[in-house]
Amino acid sequence: MTDFFIKYHHWGKFFLAMAVIQALILPGTTVFSRTLSLDELTAKIQTAYDHTVDFKANFIQEATIKSIDRTEKEEGTVYLKKPERMLWNYTKPSMKKLVINPRKAWLYMPDDNIVYVQDAKKVLSSKMTIKFLTGIGSLKDDFKIAFSTGGPTDMEGNYVIILTPREYEAGIKTLLLTVNKNNFRIIECVFTDMYDNTTRLSFSDIKFNINPPDELFDFTPPSGVEIHNIQGQ
Repeated sequence: MTDFFIKYHHWGKFFLAMAVIQALILPGTTVFSRTLSLDELTAKIQTAYDHTVDFKANFIQEATIKSIDRTEKEEGTVYLKKPERMLWNYTKPSMKKLVINPRKAWLYMPDDNIVYVQDAKKVLSSKMTIKFLTGIGSLKDDFKIAFSTGGPTDMEGNYVIILTPREYEAGIKTLLLTVNKNNFRIIECVFTDMYDNTTRLSFSDIKFNINPPDELFDFTPPSGVEIHNIQGQ
């Protein structure tokens, strides 16, 4: 492996998706009796994003490679904290860990006894991703936003929107987001790359603004682990 992105479904897509997911985690239980317009919904999402500093959630990730019609399912826990801090703890079907802070990024694979290390700025090379992770992203500026072609809501009344990057972004073609109709928390995120491969992320037990310690986003390779320093993309 010569780069984080090649073997692991282009991690940059996850960074962007998670940044957008952050925008959709909104506290409160306000119930709306009418369907919001796209502008109203976008404004609420942006406000939520601006006020969300961090979050923790359990996740299920299903990545489908269209050319061979294969889906891989993984589960774990994710933490994200502004600015530029992430922790992905994969626990099923096998363990692995991705840790990112403003200085370094580590991809630890216990089964292979290997840690890949890279400069964080090279991993977070996307201008759009960095904007969102540092808290200055703008949905309207960075994406074309539309309701789903099937309508603004699903059968249960939850909002379904499509985000299309205004500029080419880490191979992402579209992000399909389903948002709870009452509290605007994310239910599901599906993003599609230029080859029509899809990654579906579902979340549960979401906690926001819990202020996890910065030390959580640091990593010391275990003794005896093979360390590979990656110098570029």
